Amino acid sequence: MSVRKRSWTSKGETKTAWVVDYCDQRGRRHIKTFARRHNADAFHSKVAVDVSAGIHTPDRESITVAAAGELWMRDRGSAGLERTTLMNYRVYLDRHITPAIGTARLSQLTVPAARAFEDRLRAQHSHTLVRAILGALGAIIDDAQERGLVAQNVVRSLRSRRLRRRGRDSRIERRHKGKLKVGIDIPAPDEMRAIIAGVATLKDAHRWRPLLLTLIFTGLRSCELRGLRWSDIDLKNGSLQVRQRADALNKIGPPKSEAGERSVPLPPMVVAALREWKLVCPKGELDLVFPGPRGCVQTRFVIVDQGFNPAQLAAGVVTVDGKAKYKGLHTLRHFYASWCINRRVDGGLELPLKVVQARLGHASVQMTADTYGHLFPRGDDGSELAAAERAFLAG
Repeated sequence: MSVRKRSWTSKGETKTAWVVDYCDQRGRRHIKTFARRHNADAFHSKVAVDVSAGIHTPDRESITVAAAGELWMRDRGSAGLERTTLMNYRVYLDRHITPAIGTARLSQLTVPAARAFEDRLRAQHSHTLVRAILGALGAIIDDAQERGLVAQNVVRSLRSRRLRRRGRDSRIERRHKGKLKVGIDIPAPDEMRAIIAGVATLKDAHRWRPLLLTLIFTGLRSCELRGLRWSDIDLKNGSLQVRQRADALNKIGPPKSEAGERSVPLPPMVVAALREWKLVCPKGELDLVFPGPRGCVQTRFVIVDQGFNPAQLAAGVVTVDGKAKYKGLHTLRHFYASWCINRRVDGGLELPLKVVQARLGHASVQMTADTYGHLFPRGDDGSELAAAERAFLAG
């Protein structure tokens, strides 16, 4: 590995340049030319370190970030990911990654450059979006590494230097977001009773009452409800099976995870409402319980705008400016979780954590505990503490 001066004559004019002559970690010889000595020396020092570490990729063997992103998108598409996931990846690539660093070659992308890109993102976007974009960039470079197009993933290197900071950031994010609160994120029992009464006053109550009751007392995700079939419901034994769902683009597919495929018991009120609805439910090839026009998949926005929000308005469950208080159908899933957790004396089911996880279709009990653990009765206050103390002292 050396730096040497090269001179030649062109059209009677003597010209000079500085050449770095080196072999990479695979023993292949490369030559790179610079106009100035200090640029050649800087490259020589850097490439010596990279070759020693086995992370050097010559520019001529590398491709641009934008080209690597297209290779990754094709790979993701052939992997069978959901269309909504692919759409999100396309947005990250086309709107954020390519405009900012798309013309840079992977071999020239450094950790400081990745950090500068992150800083620009943080100045304009939310923490969640920044994390998603950087995750996509890291995956793009991972894919390029497997193809032999680059030796180092600068995004992973960036993150490895900030493990402790990332842990601190996640704690700050959780603290800022806060725990789910009854009356703010979760409808209170009195509010839910009012909503149930309010939906009965709507013009299309025969359509919306069984749908909302099913959401309230089964905890189904909206995608699971929209993909629910009559063949999945056993009205005689009062249960339903979650076997499929409809994604954001109304395409029918399997549940989100293996745990998402589950059995959920139906309260008598829901069974009665479904029996009545089945008699007038529009028929379609998909056999959907709550179909849209002509038997197709119902959209989530129609359910919210024509069913849930009007029911809240009719019940008086509104904000100070008179709008529906709870903004999405997931709040009904939160209510179901709280209903499963609440004590029987308070009108709940008082179910163990593991059973709540199974009812909600969470992939792990840790997910259930992290989201709803604070709602479980403590059992160590007031009379409970006094009774435990007496039993301990009595021996």
